[in-house]
Parts: sequence; structure tokens; C-alpha cells
Amino acid sequence: MGIKVMLSIGGATNTYSLSSADDARHVADYLWNNYLGGQSSFRPLGDAVLDGIDFDIELGQPHYAALARRLSEHSQQAPQCPFPDKLLNGALQTGLFDYVWVQFYNNPECEFTSNPENFKRRWNQWTSIPAKKLFVGLPAAKLPSPQTGYVPKQVTMSQVLPFVRGSYKYGGVMLWNRYLDVQSGYSSAIKAAV
Repeated sequence: MGIKVMLSIGGATNTYSLSSADDARHVADYLWNNYLGGQSSFRPLGDAVLDGIDFDIELGQPHYAALARRLSEHSQQAPQCPFPDKLLNGALQTGLFDYVWVQFYNNPECEFTSNPENFKRRWNQWTSIPAKKLFVGLPAAKLPSPQTGYVPKQVTMSQVLPFVRGSYKYGGVMLWNRYLDVQSGYSSAIKAAV
């Protein structure tokens, strides 16, 4: 499938919001023209054209469906794991997302290490959304609290991946974050099993 370079928007702060559907469309136009396939005299990354937008919406309100629709209008080409996602369900149900990275960490009710059966149930629920591919989001290293949900590399290869690969919607693994991955060697260890 190759490497995809995405711009992540949102996060776990309370400093972002969309005030209306019109605001969402303006934000989508800005993202398209400055980071994706559009044109602008101000492109922060120069001539680089990113592959898409990662919706890391952990706080906010319901205008993300309008944002997703507008981005899709420009280009005909991730959420927490509790299902349905309380902030992004409307946007996800539009069928406009090709790839969805689902955060199966920092959510004890669906972390593999907390309860493998709950993890499997949540994964099966996520496969019902109208997206082409789903990615399992896992931490690349075990950190002190509050981050939870670390799955040891061997367990990921022997138990998690054999289960999720059974879905035709399985797209791969998303690791949080690259710095931790370089330190732990997580992606290198699981690459052959992905």
C-alpha cells in the first residue's frame, strides 16, 4: 500500500473548534489549497502535496461532516474506538473516508490488553462503517500513565494481527507516535506480520 503522509488535525486540547458548516467548508478549502492538491501562494510545506487529512478529533462539535464533505468535493480519491464515535460518527457515515485510523489505546473498554473479547467486538463494530480500510491504532511503547493500551510486539503479531487481518477492511497498523517507534523498534518488529 506504500507510505501515506497525512496532516493531522485536532488533538486532545480544547483550542480548536468549527463554529458552523460554513466555517468547516472554509477550513476544508484552506487545507486543500495549502496542504493537498490545491494551489496557494502560501504553502507551508512548499511544493509537497500530502496524501490526506487525519481527523484526530477528540474534542469539538458536530461540523466535521461538512468538513469531510468539502474535502471530498475537492478530491475524489482517525477516531476513538468506542463505537459509534461521539464526535465523528456523522462524518464517518458519509462514506467519504477511504482510510480510518481507530485509536485502540487510551480507551480501556476496547484495549486488547484490558479485554481481548471487547477489543474484537469493537473491531467488528468498526468494520461496519462505510470506509474502505481500517487501521488498528496502538502505542509504539509502554509509557507511564495516563497513556494506556500498550500491546507487546509478540502479542500483536500472534493474537491481534491474525484476528484483524480476517476482515477485508483491514488496512494496517497505525502507531502512536513515530518518536516512540524509533526508540522501541515496534514497527520494524511487526512489519512482516502486518
